[in-house]
Amino acid sequence: MPIADPTLRAHTFLAEMIADSYFPRALIADGQRILVELCEAIERERPADGEGIYALTRAATERFNELCDVYEEIETAAREAIAGDFDRILRTYGYAIDLEEAISDRDW
Repeated sequence: MPIADPTLRAHTFLAEMIADSYFPRALIADGQRILVELCEAIERERPADGEGIYALTRAATERFNELCDVYEEIETAAREAIAGDFDRILRTYGYAIDLEEAISDRDW
């Protein structure tokens, strides 16, 4: 199911990483997939409370943790790009929750 929200559908996830040749294209593609699938899960499940949205963001965070195992450490610019896109997703869908709590399980 494609993202329904027009703002997020048009958004280029991890744009800062795309602009930097340091990052492997496969890492970027995998990260973009995680973020798109987070959007799709939010649209499908429509969590009504913080616990519901935290469950989705933590699952996506764990998937990024797994990418760290494959691509070694995700460095500062990547961490900021990933966190920025998590924040954009949460704000776009109207979730006024703590970003740090939403991605608190991160290893990156």
